[in-house]
Amino acid sequence: MIYSILLCTATLLTFLASDSLLANQNAPNQTEGKQTTINVADHGVTPGEDVTFQMVRLIETLADTPGVTLSFPKGQYEFYPENAKETHRAVANHDNSLKRMAMPLFGCKNITIDGGGSIFMFHGRISPIVLDGAEGAVLKNFSIDWKRPFQSELKVVASGKKSIDVEIDSAQFPYTVKGGEILFDHYDWQDPIGANIVFDPKTESPIHNTKQYNLKFKYPIKATDLGDNRVRIQATCEAQPPVGSVVVTYGRNPTSRLAPAIHVANSRDVRIENVTVLAAGGMALIVERTEDIHLDGFKLTSTDQRLVCTRADATHFIGCKGTVKLENCLFEHMLDDGINVHGAYVKIDKHLGEGQFICEISHPQQWGLTFAEPGDKVALLSRTTILPFHETTVSKVVPLNERRFLIEVADLPKQLAEGPLSMENLSWYPDVVMTNNVIRRNRARSALITTKGKVLIENNVFSSQMHGILIEGDNNKWYESGAVEDITIQNNVFENIGFGGAGRYPLLAAPLLTSEQKLGEGHYHRNINFTNNRIKTFNGRIAQARSVKGLNISGNQLEFSTDYPEDMKLPSVDLYYCDDVRIDNNAATGFEDSLTVAQSDDTTNVNLTGNKGITTK
Repeated sequence: MIYSILLCTATLLTFLASDSLLANQNAPNQTEGKQTTINVADHGVTPGEDVTFQMVRLIETLADTPGVTLSFPKGQYEFYPENAKETHRAVANHDNSLKRMAMPLFGCKNITIDGGGSIFMFHGRISPIVLDGAEGAVLKNFSIDWKRPFQSELKVVASGKKSIDVEIDSAQFPYTVKGGEILFDHYDWQDPIGANIVFDPKTESPIHNTKQYNLKFKYPIKATDLGDNRVRIQATCEAQPPVGSVVVTYGRNPTSRLAPAIHVANSRDVRIENVTVLAAGGMALIVERTEDIHLDGFKLTSTDQRLVCTRADATHFIGCKGTVKLENCLFEHMLDDGINVHGAYVKIDKHLGEGQFICEISHPQQWGLTFAEPGDKVALLSRTTILPFHETTVSKVVPLNERRFLIEVADLPKQLAEGPLSMENLSWYPDVVMTNNVIRRNRARSALITTKGKVLIENNVFSSQMHGILIEGDNNKWYESGAVEDITIQNNVFENIGFGGAGRYPLLAAPLLTSEQKLGEGHYHRNINFTNNRIKTFNGRIAQARSVKGLNISGNQLEFSTDYPEDMKLPSVDLYYCDDVRIDNNAATGFEDSLTVAQSDDTTNVNLTGNKGITTK
């Protein structure tokens, strides 16, 4: 394990267990096996004022008390960073930093946070809820919001060749124009214009062919205050954003992913019920090194006054096991994916002999990740082909810093593969169950699923700017591992997938390779079933697959959609280096011409039967 997580966890556990000067109340009596309910109002936690200090103090008193429900009378509770608990934390797929936490729930057993329908309103860079080393935790019946969201939204009122005029709600998105530059005022910092995306307020989604409207700047960005909350901004792009569209900007890296709404780590048996996230300075939910988590009625959306909620994903699960289950959830208006489930590839920097390796965590936003512990099963693989060549067991892990560690394994093959090597943890991959969820109106994909566990995706609705379901595997950018082995995608609705443009599909299954990497002998993904789905589409696409063995595309219904301009440039099914493919009993209606199936010469054993409106190319 990486030392920073251990050190932070140990420090906070020690603090919570000590006779802190803050802890001037006695912990409640607890009968073993029963749940004790505490009305937080009895501990000074009341609506309408900053309750951060009182919450931290109350949580301290419960450090050694299992089976407690913290019950909030319905209201709006304010949380500010000044009296929050602070410690350095490494948060996967975010920016590591000193984190101030409103509810630091470390080492808790069977704790329940019941908001009673309340709104938890946050101010500044603060982490609302952190579960670490928790077991049996339940979060339910509350909403998380920020008084000042992390993005700013600029309505386009005039659009020229090299500039746009925007109107800004200065109450929601306060700003300052000074020295010819616009800066957006937050709690105790200012953000310049940075990464941006254009939304269409009519669809509440990224605008059609989104990328062409991305604003490109030369820093410092020149801005002119026009009065009446209007600003002229000099920028160039492929196409000027149309009048009435909304430019959403969210600052520059590495300070735009500092405050996820809920962070769960090193925990087990976690349940989140009827929780709504309306804003976050990162992801709504990030989960790492956790066994069994269940989301029921988890909702991610924006307020009526805003188009966007979170800076990043709705939900993200890295290095988990057991079962990740989502049901009855709504994810919309986030600026990244709906769900991402994966492991991590780490680079092998040096083989020291005797089964010892120095490894490096490959992506900066995974530094501090707990990659493995003794007893975990790992695979060694070629970084060139990202295919495994040996499986073994971890004997020892010695952290060096948040980026590197020494790992010792039980045995090695007689000869290692040539070229650069990587390692992946085979013990920490979860099963995934997704039923009756809606993921829509967001930047990026609906679902990224790269796990070796058993996956069922059924009775969901997907409508995202990029791919619907991306099954990837990436040893070159984010280093997200997990070649799938058993995935069923059935009875879902895919609506206008890929409205952002650039050749997106309801299903894309393919490893992401650099120009230096290549497909090896053997297929990366296996046993993907895409069946009985309804696809409402303006581009006629079903699936694109690369390096897949065992692909079943059957019983799907395609209907032509007029919601976006027709785009029939790509094949309906595109196969590259696949084997054992079944494409049968699919039907396409409403298209002028038949849809096509394209396959490379090295794709083998393809069976096409009983399809209507779909032919081979």
